[in-house]
Amino acid sequence: MNRPELDERHPVIRARRVDFDWEKTPLHWIPNDPVATHLVNCFHLMLPTGEKWFVQCVVDALPEIKDEKLREEVKGFIGQETVHARAHQGVLEDLLEAHGIDHRVLTRGTQERIDRREEQRRGWSKKFRRRFLMFELAYVAAAEHYTAVLGRWILEDRTWERIGVDPTMLDMLRWHGAEEIEHRSVVFDVYERLGGSYRMRATAFVLSLVLIAYGFWPGTMELLRQDPTIKGKVTFRKVFLGYRRSVRKGHLPNFIPILIAESKVYLKRTHHPSQMGSTQAALDYLAISPAAQTAAPVT
Repeated sequence: MNRPELDERHPVIRARRVDFDWEKTPLHWIPNDPVATHLVNCFHLMLPTGEKWFVQCVVDALPEIKDEKLREEVKGFIGQETVHARAHQGVLEDLLEAHGIDHRVLTRGTQERIDRREEQRRGWSKKFRRRFLMFELAYVAAAEHYTAVLGRWILEDRTWERIGVDPTMLDMLRWHGAEEIEHRSVVFDVYERLGGSYRMRATAFVLSLVLIAYGFWPGTMELLRQDPTIKGKVTFRKVFLGYRRSVRKGHLPNFIPILIAESKVYLKRTHHPSQMGSTQAALDYLAISPAAQTAAPVT
């Protein structure tokens, strides 16, 4: 296979129009572990609207980007994130809904805010709109750091293969993780190129941690409450103990120390996303991914 010329700081980025068939995927695609399954399912809840917002932010920033190479990277980022959102929406509609889980109780409010984003800004001054956009870009750069970290974990970990995680879901998450590593620098570079400050970058990062924690626990508990196989009351204690068991078995990474360690990495003034993860490792997986290999390029 011919590989593109690589530049770790500015990797070649292209979108792939992947498709996944969820008909044979079980509800508990991590075998015998509903807590781990539904905790990861929270990504499917957040990402369709989240990545739509990411795209809106970089589209708004695009007129200010004069560097042609960075503009091309932004266009590749937009293509990849658009496909990611569609793929995760497919999980919600074709897998969770098929098992009687109503994801809209968790996603409706966020979707409405994203849809009304431009309407909400109409009365803002140009100066305030621009400053708020910079904060959004700082937040998205922080979120992109964590998606790249999780992408690195899922590409390197072999436990899911050993325990028999559904192969379609495994490929979907590894494909997504690999593309997150591919474009891990783009939004950070846009923010820096547009004059973003370290103080705003750090503030947005802290806020991202709070909102990540806020989104995952309620989301996991609601999915477990709606899970038709779960008997008895779903409580915070039961879910937390289930999470700890999943971590001990290697079904999940231990998110708490990861969050702490990655905070130290990201908050270094000299940090650049190209310093973590490997573009080559991402491309190596994409070269064998069943979905990526049958994908048509997005034009």
